[in-house]
Amino acid sequence: MSGETILDNARLVLADEIVSGHLVLRGGLIAEVATGLAGRGEDMEGQTLVPGLIELHTDHIEGHYRPRPRVRWNKTAALQAHDAQVAGSGITTVFDALRVGMDDKADLGTDDMLEMGEAIVSAKAQGRLRADHFIHLRCEVSADNAASGFERFEVNPLVKLVSLMDHAPGQRQFTDISAYRAYHIAKFAFSEAEFDAFCALRIAESERYAPGNRAFIAERCRALGIALASHDDATPAHVEESLALGVALAEFPTTLEAARASHAAGLKVLMGGPNVVRGGSHSGNVSALDLQKAGLLDILSSDYVPFSLIQSVFLMAETGAASLPDAIRLVTKHPAEAVGLSDRGEIAPGLRADLALVRPMPGSPPVVAAVYREGRRVA
Repeated sequence: MSGETILDNARLVLADEIVSGHLVLRGGLIAEVATGLAGRGEDMEGQTLVPGLIELHTDHIEGHYRPRPRVRWNKTAALQAHDAQVAGSGITTVFDALRVGMDDKADLGTDDMLEMGEAIVSAKAQGRLRADHFIHLRCEVSADNAASGFERFEVNPLVKLVSLMDHAPGQRQFTDISAYRAYHIAKFAFSEAEFDAFCALRIAESERYAPGNRAFIAERCRALGIALASHDDATPAHVEESLALGVALAEFPTTLEAARASHAAGLKVLMGGPNVVRGGSHSGNVSALDLQKAGLLDILSSDYVPFSLIQSVFLMAETGAASLPDAIRLVTKHPAEAVGLSDRGEIAPGLRADLALVRPMPGSPPVVAAVYREGRRVA
């Protein structure tokens, strides 16, 4: 990270404006932001330079570790494949979502998740990774082993974000049972009777385990200084429960009502980039673009498609849903603030030189031409 690099002749997307200019990078940081040409350094050819994207919620890593049923890939190799795709999408900081709280039909278990978490720590220490990786622990509180799984993860220093999730049918993401029915019957080849029994079991587990697990995990997060997120809140009562637990981030509220209550309470509202790209929720819940129009959207996450993050913000700018600086803040400055990363998320002097060079392609997805992490090109 020594020496000086000049990125010249760029369209710089700053926090509140776009300017033509150049950057001076020094010691892994942005040393200078200036308008006009420097006349030296690397020519960005007038392409768009944005802060490196910050991804708070993606379980994309699981598909690399388990590429086929009953197939388990080398964890470090899986992580590096995931990392390459993340960095190639302009993401320079990623919170890899790992699960605790498993049911008897889960393809991966707690031991798999713990080993993946250890692989992330090891690969980061060895300098194997292009992006800066942290861990987002997704806690399925309706499972009897959610609290014990969380306790086993407490020693991992990269756990910086925890979400409290409950995917039992009939509430939150699956208020409309038809989407839940279609997914599970297709995945497990249930008969109608088997599906009804499965639903009854999941509802009973949620009623039995979720309240205690929520309270326990939230208390441990407060004690450990880990940022806490709610997940799929659907009603004002859900939001009130989240506030009482110390939640700071509302992931994927499923209704306009819940998003409005979250935003009014000061929670940052996170929605999915795929929701923007597809024009709506695949589960039939509230649209991210509707929340943007209502002034209720704070953060976007790629969720299950890493490239959707950069694709969604340029789509929003192209269609007039938001200005480009406003859209870029959804994937840079705002997520950094939500998890206390004050050293990144904006093109400004003194911050990390995490950057993505993008070539917009009107009418089609943009091209990520280059990615820099702490001033060093990584993609």
